[in-house]
Amino acid sequence: MPASATKPLRVAVLADSDTRWKWGALTANRVAPSEPGDPGAAAGQDIRLDGYLLRGRATPTARQLGEVGVRADSLREVTAVEFLRAMREEPYDILVLALVGGGVQAMLHGLKRVWEDRPRRPVVVTGYVGVVYEKLADGLLLRHGADLVLANSRQDADRFRAVYEGVGADASSVTEVALPFLGGAAYEGEHDPYTVVFAAQPSVPESRKDRTYLLNRLVEHARRHPGREVLLKLRSKPGEHTTHIEELPYQKLAQRLDLPANFRLVYGHMGEVLDRTDLLVTVSSTAALESLHRRIPTVVLTDLGIRESLGNHHFLGSGCLASWDQLDDGHRPVPDAEWVARQGVASDGSYGTAFDAARARIAKLLDRPGGLPPLTPYYTPVTAPGYLPGILARHHLGPDGAPLPGAPAADKEPGPVRQIVRRAARGAYRHGVQRVAPVIRRMGEL
Repeated sequence: MPASATKPLRVAVLADSDTRWKWGALTANRVAPSEPGDPGAAAGQDIRLDGYLLRGRATPTARQLGEVGVRADSLREVTAVEFLRAMREEPYDILVLALVGGGVQAMLHGLKRVWEDRPRRPVVVTGYVGVVYEKLADGLLLRHGADLVLANSRQDADRFRAVYEGVGADASSVTEVALPFLGGAAYEGEHDPYTVVFAAQPSVPESRKDRTYLLNRLVEHARRHPGREVLLKLRSKPGEHTTHIEELPYQKLAQRLDLPANFRLVYGHMGEVLDRTDLLVTVSSTAALESLHRRIPTVVLTDLGIRESLGNHHFLGSGCLASWDQLDDGHRPVPDAEWVARQGVASDGSYGTAFDAARARIAKLLDRPGGLPPLTPYYTPVTAPGYLPGILARHHLGPDGAPLPGAPAADKEPGPVRQIVRRAARGAYRHGVQRVAPVIRRMGEL
């Protein structure tokens, strides 16, 4: 029996942004059985959760971590090589890789090497934070090799298996679940005041023109309906990064406007905002799925077109597509029940069992006689010799998953000088993203 059979399961989560930390930590709690070999155990019981934040441009700040509201028994920032060293030394039962695809692939190769002499290794789990509407094949093949690749809906599970089978890769890792952060009370009717919430996204849309247009329409909606409260729900404050880069924060655009009294910018936990929402409006945010789960009237905007680059094409057939003109005239969407059922929204009450299959599978793997076989990603130096080395090198790993010479892997917390240099580098990067890059693009359009 695994050592953890008589004590709490040890679970590690490696994340590279605030959103992925939220997804990874909540997923860990939902998929971890209380005891190895007990597929019917309740989720999240008797586990020790250690969080690792991968150092990079989107490493979450203390404020972002607090807003996420997910707690861990320990939490520390690491480089890729530092994390691999910890995985060699610590006896975890489950590891959740909550990273962008390239990060998952690099860790799979690094972990395969550090665990090659160990009789037992953790069950490795990965997946996606939300809606998968771009780079499907690329992202999936970069995640191949984990023991479980979680699909947030029946539709995603079918697509994931088709991609793996299409290249001759093992598709048995694909496991259907649901988004781990769904929940909250079902919508029971209008609040006083009636509240409209626009869920902003860091990178959709990208252009100043489009973002200004959406902001102006939201403000105009507030002016047209002075009895309503109109909220702009923001993901981050200027200078903070999330999963995606935000070059033109709505906060800065709003500073130039004369805002009506019933219009406000808000931060905080999305679930708490949804508690008082009567109409959720977005371009393509995963918040739409959270809202649909709670049966809150939800609109996915068509004002800027229905385009793959916006991600709102994912909502074709949902019944939620509408424009601001329609909303101003009183339109209220009615979601298509069949579409909702295929998206893992689980508004029919099935959410309580959505993670049963994943828990049962993990329990079986933890109880596997002789431990688990080595990790076997689809990408290897043989199958992708022109692609894989570059992905690994970004995380200071060689083609065999070993750290490259000079890779950052300090054994202790950075000293004062290193901390100052790191803060300066991040500041310079953010200045480049938010100030310099837009200017260069505008010059290029002249």
